[in-house]
Amino acid sequence: MTKRIRADTVYGDDDLRKIIEEEREHVLKQFEAKKKGDSRLCYQMESRILDLMERVMNTRVLENERKHEGKNAHIIAKMNSLCDKDIIRALYEASAAGVKIELIVRGICCLKVGIPGVSENISVRSIVGNFLEHSRIFYFANDDHYEIYCGSADWMPRNLERRVEILFPVDRPELKEELLHILNSQLKDNVKASILQPDGSYEKQDKRGKQLFNSQDAFCLEAIQKAKEAAGESAIESRTFIPETHHE
Repeated sequence: MTKRIRADTVYGDDDLRKIIEEEREHVLKQFEAKKKGDSRLCYQMESRILDLMERVMNTRVLENERKHEGKNAHIIAKMNSLCDKDIIRALYEASAAGVKIELIVRGICCLKVGIPGVSENISVRSIVGNFLEHSRIFYFANDDHYEIYCGSADWMPRNLERRVEILFPVDRPELKEELLHILNSQLKDNVKASILQPDGSYEKQDKRGKQLFNSQDAFCLEAIQKAKEAAGESAIESRTFIPETHHE
């Protein structure tokens, strides 16, 4: 911890502000304890990081059990990188149990697809476009029930074992629908998405005879439409810069 001064502003509900501030103080105390060599508080910090990983792992075990009960199970996970061996092993187990797994991993992915009896139910895509894909969204479903989490951590050892990260559930229905829309749009992308192959290479999709869909472009158009609706206007001015000419 190198910072000597830290300032945060928390807006919103008073109860929520109190929870966030208490959590922040708890984390900062753990950093201070690490600097002073207090093993007791350091252990608490490490336990919280491992608890994040355990939550991710336990959710997959639950999906396996649901699938064995004859229910449809589905996992969609969006992140920057995937290289944690324990999570990859859990994904293999879920796939072998019949769980459909769709991964959106922009960068490093150490998981192999297409292994008979192991990862046949796993697909991986990387989307690289005008905007840097940086969000982490995790979707777990069985039949008509689904849960969505957002978090700060990629599924990498450095995040899950050596950093303080967060993973939180999204409960409000309208927010869950919005996040699921983002995931489904990126799974539909056939312009900027590259698909991981069994040999470790990535290939673009065959777009012949298909309607082109660029998820990032679609999100931009949706944002413009929402801005129009919020402003109550039928049109919004172009953001094209037109320099003024001054005559003396």
